[in-house]
Amino acid sequence: MTDHNYRNNRTDWNNRTVLVTGAEGFIGSTLVDMLVERGAKVRAMVHYKPYAEKGYLARYLSDPHSPVEMIAGDVRDAGRVMDAVAGCDTVFHLAALIGIPYSYDSPGAYVQTNVVGTENIAEACRRHSVRRLLHTSTSEVYGTALTAPISETHPLQPQSPYSASKIGADMMALSHWHAFELPVTVVRPFNTYGPRQSARAVIPTILSQLHAGATEIRLGSLTPTRDFTYVTDTAAGFLALADCDRALGECVNLGTGREISIGDLATALIAASGRDAKVVVDPARLRPSGSEVERLLSDNARAREWAGWQPEVSLEAGLKRTSQWVAENIALFATDRYQV
Repeated sequence: MTDHNYRNNRTDWNNRTVLVTGAEGFIGSTLVDMLVERGAKVRAMVHYKPYAEKGYLARYLSDPHSPVEMIAGDVRDAGRVMDAVAGCDTVFHLAALIGIPYSYDSPGAYVQTNVVGTENIAEACRRHSVRRLLHTSTSEVYGTALTAPISETHPLQPQSPYSASKIGADMMALSHWHAFELPVTVVRPFNTYGPRQSARAVIPTILSQLHAGATEIRLGSLTPTRDFTYVTDTAAGFLALADCDRALGECVNLGTGREISIGDLATALIAASGRDAKVVVDPARLRPSGSEVERLLSDNARAREWAGWQPEVSLEAGLKRTSQWVAENIALFATDRYQV
């Protein structure tokens, strides 16, 4: 067991070269910011776009002495991945296809990006002898809780093509630990939320509707429960586990240990936004009956005991911060249609 807390972990990030895949994403860009604050030299691998969208890492592009190097690429491209990993101390692999509804339409794309992409990352890390690979999983791999809270030994249940692809990716990463002694940890966040999250997820879906003036909030099923973790807590968990030898070859949950139903969450968000609205079930937003995950509640004992991590932002405080961010950035959201 480590004897430090995650805010002061032993890893000195100063001048270390670190690769973050999926770096323009919601969690990825937050992690990049944290690493920069701690003095790391960050390679931010982002998906190539032939248009002038700069995203959440834009401020680093105008600085000639920026600590962030942008690398356009795709984790499905083994050669590009090999080049990106070369010379890195630590690799945080967050790149993935993540939308559950779209996985019903295009499961093959999820296999290619999530499973094959993870194999490319793991092989590059092995070839270049990185100090640590942090591979990003998801609580969706557990499916509906058979026992709660959910520990890392809970059975894996592929209730959607997305979760199946992430189970495959996790196993691919862990196989490199067993077969090649690659120093890898599988980080399993529960439902992360906060500023920068797209309307694909439930909290910004609700808040964007509210701040656009909707009086009816359209949602899928209201009964499932989720364990929501604020994004800076999740990113801090990655940093803590990057220094945790006990977590090598293991899966580690990052969650709060508190659950809330989607219906109660909507009520809390209406209050946090200061708006007045009622909730309406939208059939277009319902998952297939056998695919709905009814309950997710984290057992975070490994993260607490092994890495000294614990969440610091309460759900109430996090929802208020997120509501304010959505209100200030409402133009980013297409509130007139369902985003998958």
